[in-house]
Amino acid sequence: MSEKIQAIRGMHDILPDMTPRWQHVEHQIRSVMACYGYREIRLPIVEKTELFKRSIGEVTDIVEKEMYVFEDRNGDSLTLRPEGTAGCLRACLEHGLLHNQTHRLWYAGPMFRHERPQKGRYRQFHQIGVEVFGMPGPDIDAELIFLSRRLWQRLGVTHKLRLELNSLGTPDERLAYRQILVDYLRENYDALDADSMRRLETNPLRILDSKNPEMKDLLAGAPVLADHLGEVSRTHFEGLTALLDAAEIPYAINPRLVRGLDYYCNTVFEWVTDELGTQGTVCAGGRYDGLVAQLGGRESSAIGFALGLERLIELTGEAAPDTAPHIYFIGVGPAAERRSAVLAETLRDAFPSLRLVVNCGGGSFKNQFKRADKSEAAFALILGEDEMRDDSVSLKPLRSDGAQQTVAQADLVRLIQSCVHI
Repeated sequence: MSEKIQAIRGMHDILPDMTPRWQHVEHQIRSVMACYGYREIRLPIVEKTELFKRSIGEVTDIVEKEMYVFEDRNGDSLTLRPEGTAGCLRACLEHGLLHNQTHRLWYAGPMFRHERPQKGRYRQFHQIGVEVFGMPGPDIDAELIFLSRRLWQRLGVTHKLRLELNSLGTPDERLAYRQILVDYLRENYDALDADSMRRLETNPLRILDSKNPEMKDLLAGAPVLADHLGEVSRTHFEGLTALLDAAEIPYAINPRLVRGLDYYCNTVFEWVTDELGTQGTVCAGGRYDGLVAQLGGRESSAIGFALGLERLIELTGEAAPDTAPHIYFIGVGPAAERRSAVLAETLRDAFPSLRLVVNCGGGSFKNQFKRADKSEAAFALILGEDEMRDDSVSLKPLRSDGAQQTVAQADLVRLIQSCVHI
């Protein structure tokens, strides 16, 4: 007997018992996006490797260690997308969507990073991404936060999430601050852990985001980027906080909040929770005004966020819509099986939202009834020998104490209309 082939480590199947929860969350996301005027864009899973090297930065952990890179038959270096912003921007530039235009876009799908799998962090994970182009003011920054909070309200998780904000300033301001931070960290080099020592030469701002408790006091005493921002950056950030205050959205300014990708500037934000262990960031985003030009376009404002579906779905708990069948159709014998198939289509024509499962594969009445009960259907519709002889059909409640009813097959639509809540 051949050895069974298993899924790749860190890449998980989503089984039918779980998909209703995914569908519920995805439905709410689509609804909220439409309410705010955001349009869906669908993007390839595979992109040229150069796209991510130019956008994310070659000295980031993602590019250095985590990307799934392979060479195709033409010798081109391709990559399974580790994030969605670069691909969305590539598509907009390629199809001329950014020339004197503004866009509110969103996308959904799997992303891939080769990192150590753990709870809330997988090698194939699913994200919802939102990207806005051509709007420079803090009003659109606030709108993204309003939109995300609206989604938390729809899903009943607002009380489980808190909002953290920071400003990274302009690239020039951040570069000047970077040197000040590096000087401070070099003075305290012996207190750095191995990961921070490595990042000191490549991406020192990420050291501020270290989760190592032994470095807590060192980082608490580090210079703060907000103290080195120019007037324009401060005004932008104050405009955002004023809008959040007006909308009575609570937030905390976190001076240690940075982004792991090189292209961010000015506003950055995260929605975080304490209910998912160490992987507490559910949604993260910010401005990346310089990336459009970096990828070959004209200078343009841009902002977006990404939320992790696995983490959000876990945060929603067991809440999901009822997907059990309304009716399980039992037909005993070849003639009844043929008749039940025809009657089922009649019911589907009459009730487009009816969840109706027709027994297939034969079986005795007893076995079919067991299947009906296991399906968690509210009713069993029965075509047995008596019903076939009398040209009738019976409806039996499976989740209540109501009486079984038998009517002529011609009256079946009326019976379902009066008894089944669809």
